[in-house]
Amino acid sequence: IEKIISQVPDIRQTLLFSATMPPAIKNIGVKFMKEPEHVQIKAKEMTADLIDQYYVRSKDYEKFDVMTRLLDVQSPELTIVFGRTKRRVDELARGLEARGYKAEGIHGDLSQQKRMSVLRSFKSGQLDILVATDVAARGLDISGVTHVYNYDIPQDPESYVHRIGRTGRAGKGGMSVTFVTPNEMSYLHVIENLTKKRMTPMRPPTEKEAFKGQLGAAIESVETKLDENGLDKYLQAADDLLERYSAQDLAALLLKTMAKDPADLEPVKITPERPLPQGKKSFNKNGRRSNNSNGGNRNRKENGGNRGGGNGNKARGNYSKDGARKNNRRSNDKKRGFVIRNNQD
Repeated sequence: IEKIISQVPDIRQTLLFSATMPPAIKNIGVKFMKEPEHVQIKAKEMTADLIDQYYVRSKDYEKFDVMTRLLDVQSPELTIVFGRTKRRVDELARGLEARGYKAEGIHGDLSQQKRMSVLRSFKSGQLDILVATDVAARGLDISGVTHVYNYDIPQDPESYVHRIGRTGRAGKGGMSVTFVTPNEMSYLHVIENLTKKRMTPMRPPTEKEAFKGQLGAAIESVETKLDENGLDKYLQAADDLLERYSAQDLAALLLKTMAKDPADLEPVKITPERPLPQGKKSFNKNGRRSNNSNGGNRNRKENGGNRGGGNGNKARGNYSKDGARKNNRRSNDKKRGFVIRNNQD
């Protein structure tokens, strides 16, 4: 960046956009911009109102079957499934494919050519499900994603915001479902504190409900295809079958080929991942690592009536109501050659 900027004309207008402003980026502005002014836009909410956020409490070895049942019940159009590790992504993609879903995975070990090929298939509708790690999914701009499934709750709470931001775009609604093991509930609470939104608990669907969902999708597919042309060449063969078999048996056979019987499902085993760190390595309500072993505890009695293990006193740490900390930060930025304006100033 410095090499490029050093070659541009002295008389110019320079605008620097960055999601974050660490010292290295800030120094570029100081070095190459004349009297730079830092305009900081404060987002009112970190997650879109159009995204319905749910969580499913499930043991790790149960999550795959629960997720596939949800896929059958909800029948999403385009779905992104997030896994914590590359091994997890590979196993989930293989497992979903074995169950009959059109799915493929992307992660950092794949070549750029392979990643682009998978993304093209997903965008064109050849794939219904994209399985990805956080790193591989950063910067993806895919329209039409209706559902995001967090198979593994993210270790970094900010990653949750990036994940579910893949849906609920361009004024369209979306849904996110996060699978949480019992010992990961504290991470869920941290995410809720960070996003200032509560996730709605979702009951895992039963096998019977999943099968009913598959039948509904199969019937809808049949009805759609009946509205299309091109059946004339099959009518004579259909008449021959109707002379030997009842229409009900033929229709039932058609649905059987389109909807998977839970009793016939391919067994899929996903390798357990190491549990997320607890206690000293947990995160506080701001999404940063905390030394407080009670971080994320919802017990309000033990925490003085406040959530997240904190005492709710923002005056500590220079976070006073009159914005003392904020003013100190502004003065430091002025020394570095920046003037900060918030969108409320």
